[in-house]
Amino acid sequence: MAPTITIAGRKIGSEHPPYVVAEMSGNHNGDIERAFRILEVAKEAGADAVKLQTYRADTITIDHDGPEFLVRGGLWDGRRLFELYDEAHTPWDWHAPIFARAREVGITVFSAPFDPTAVELLESLNAPAYKIASPEIVDLPLIRRVARTGKPMIISTGMATFEETEEAVTAARGAGAVEIAVLHCVSAYPAPANDTNLSTIRDLERRLGTVVGLSDHTMDTTIATLAVGMGAALIEKHVTLARADGGVDSAFSLEPMELARLVLDARIAKAAIGQPAYGPLESEKTVLKFRRSLYVVADVKAGGVLTEAAVRSIRPAMGLAPKWLDSVLGRRAARDLKRGEPLAADMVDGGIPGFDG
Repeated sequence: MAPTITIAGRKIGSEHPPYVVAEMSGNHNGDIERAFRILEVAKEAGADAVKLQTYRADTITIDHDGPEFLVRGGLWDGRRLFELYDEAHTPWDWHAPIFARAREVGITVFSAPFDPTAVELLESLNAPAYKIASPEIVDLPLIRRVARTGKPMIISTGMATFEETEEAVTAARGAGAVEIAVLHCVSAYPAPANDTNLSTIRDLERRLGTVVGLSDHTMDTTIATLAVGMGAALIEKHVTLARADGGVDSAFSLEPMELARLVLDARIAKAAIGQPAYGPLESEKTVLKFRRSLYVVADVKAGGVLTEAAVRSIRPAMGLAPKWLDSVLGRRAARDLKRGEPLAADMVDGGIPGFDG
């Protein structure tokens, strides 16, 4: 049986519809009303859940000016880590109101904790699941702390070797985690499509025996939709109200209509995978009669020779199958044949050798 996890009553796995998570991250832009609105638009778009990030700047780094505490290159080039995280974090006193509003809206909310105190906060709010962010995949003590909650765990693999990913899953299982999903991820912001290597999704499933998915940082919904076809049971995408509003993650986040498109396309992709099938399918049956068959295309008297001018393979499909054409040509008509008649075996004098009806 394929592995599954269950978050707030929703089963997630290869035999279930794709689970779409809208990542809020710092796209609230410091405004709790904007955070509430993201919950609402995610629900309206058909997403299954909204994910937060639970940290303070001083729990994820320290306030330091050293060169190793500066971002070099990419979207946040030149930013100090402490200042970047201080801008992007979701204040801890927002968490309870956000969880409450999510219940009102009717959408699941969970979070990625970045230290044990964040886990304690989220446990006090009865978070239904936990995410381990890609940079934290090497923080085995944090993974073990989360695993001890007994809640479903989602682990992102950005930057990780397979050995590091396997070590994280082993640590989680060893600390009591039973329900684990692993998300293939490219930790580039935005991620180039030619780096996504979606074949990794099936490989992770085969080697780890977990639910698998994709945490996607590409610029549109194409890669995420393709990932469903590659076996992703869970898709995570950053979401904002409008990229033009700015914010630390806005450049690679989906707008509400794009999220709705992803939800729809992911469901279509899942439905399209299906099982090996050979026709005619039910949806093809009305067209089946328009395949080719053998027809009389010129009048032939009884005893007349059936020539290429008199018998052809044409549409529709009411006559003999075209494969019998060579067996018919040169034979004689058993009766008068009229142009437009579908050719049948009893219309050929002496029948057709090998024809069994």
